[in-house]
Amino acid sequence: MKLHTLRRGTAAAAVLALSVSLAACGGDDDASDTAGETTSQAPAEEPAEEPAEEPATDAGAETFGDACGEVPTDGAGSFNGMVNDPVATAASNNPLLQTLVAAVGAVDGLGDTLNSQEALTVFAPFEGAFAEIPKADLNALLEEAQKKADKSTLYTILAHHVLPANNDPSAVAGEQDTLAGDTLTIEGDESGMTVSDGTVTANVLCGNIPTANATVYVIDKVLTGVK
Repeated sequence: MKLHTLRRGTAAAAVLALSVSLAACGGDDDASDTAGETTSQAPAEEPAEEPAEEPATDAGAETFGDACGEVPTDGAGSFNGMVNDPVATAASNNPLLQTLVAAVGAVDGLGDTLNSQEALTVFAPFEGAFAEIPKADLNALLEEAQKKADKSTLYTILAHHVLPANNDPSAVAGEQDTLAGDTLTIEGDESGMTVSDGTVTANVLCGNIPTANATVYVIDKVLTGVK
């Protein structure tokens, strides 16, 4: 009787142990399934937002004068384009200065000389300033320049418009020596500025234009340098 009871107890214990074991196995499968479901249902991570680009520097922010509005707003001839090029190259891309560029190009090597300088200030006559010179006279200057280069009258006139320093409006005012060996008188500020060689007085139409190696002031007269 005791042996039978023992066997029944042993059998019951074995069944109980097997049940527990099966339950444990079943629990593992359920946990595994649940984990799988949780993984599949987890929302995808949103991509990190890229930092906003900083606005480009406005190279025309400190220019002044009514004609500044005629400068292209983009491209190589804009303020942001000109600031990346040396002065002769920058001027060649600006529609206000095409006759000046042709004059510089007529003097062999002058464009390269201007581009290679570390610091210049250029008073650049706009298209209308050259239009005041009789066409025959202007053509004669261009033809002579092609033959005589830096010994020509045109070279002297152009050098008369250039200072050997890169001057902003606060530094350019006063008596300034030019590359032609004479003097210009600059008066005024951003509210109105004039440039005089003692014979011709020009108004600054758009000033403080930055290029890679110079500051440009577009003027409304050609300064002939003739006393």
